[in-house]
Amino acid sequence: MSCHGSSTENSAFGRTANPWNLECVPGGSSGGSAAAVAAGETPIALGSDTGGSIRQPAALCGVVGLKPTYGLVSRFGLVAFASSLDQVGPFAGCVEDAAILLGAIAGHDPNDATSLNVEIPDYSRALNPQLTLKGVKIGVIQETFGEGLNPEVAAAVTEAIAQLKKLGAEISDISCPRFRAGVPAYYIIAPSEASANLARYDAVKFGIREQAANLVEMYAKTRARGFGTEVKRRIMVGTYTLSAGYYDAYYLKAQKVRTLIKQDFEAAFESVDVLVCPTSPQRPLRREKNGRPPLACIY
Repeated sequence: MSCHGSSTENSAFGRTANPWNLECVPGGSSGGSAAAVAAGETPIALGSDTGGSIRQPAALCGVVGLKPTYGLVSRFGLVAFASSLDQVGPFAGCVEDAAILLGAIAGHDPNDATSLNVEIPDYSRALNPQLTLKGVKIGVIQETFGEGLNPEVAAAVTEAIAQLKKLGAEISDISCPRFRAGVPAYYIIAPSEASANLARYDAVKFGIREQAANLVEMYAKTRARGFGTEVKRRIMVGTYTLSAGYYDAYYLKAQKVRTLIKQDFEAAFESVDVLVCPTSPQRPLRREKNGRPPLACIY
């Protein structure tokens, strides 16, 4: 089950509960997949990740989740949210199962021009059975700690870093100065692309069709019924940021910020092999009966 938002409370199919605590959300937007694996209903599942929709629910449900490199997995058949960010990836109960599933879905697809035409390695065979990280350089992103991070989450991540060090990894602090600009940049880029992608669901080319007296009324009725509140909110935000007079001020500027963030990561990987940070700054939120503020559901 997938829907807009980081709580899986906006799905047309109903809400999903976290199997470890039914009063809490499983994360999202692919929270249904994470919950199914965590509950033992399936050993593996697929999800789609735009801004954390696999990684965040995997963390909140205590399973393994991975957003692959963009283009590694075909997006053919996936309803596009933000085309430059969307990627299909695996959920599993352990790293080995996730590696096996990734190997099965990765690779070039002639139906997706953005899929990479590269040789796919045997990910499961590449796993180190000796459980040693000797020689591996791990950087801890300092901007992800401090204000806004739940103390329990901070303690858990710190404990995990200590375990990585115990296994032989070299730990160092890394700064990605523009990391915190990621959320505002995302919240402009993703709705903008969603607005463009979802425009096709107009009852003429795709989607359901509501009966109406004229074409404009049919558009309005169809899109009113076919999209939930959160989806409509994002479409409206995206339409605004792409409109004449605002494209340069918002969307183009957000793309420039995105490039700067990418440069920070590229600089970081010059000195380390892996970067570590908390997946989510908070523990699973409790389910809300009357909805949740929009900025609390950004994925």
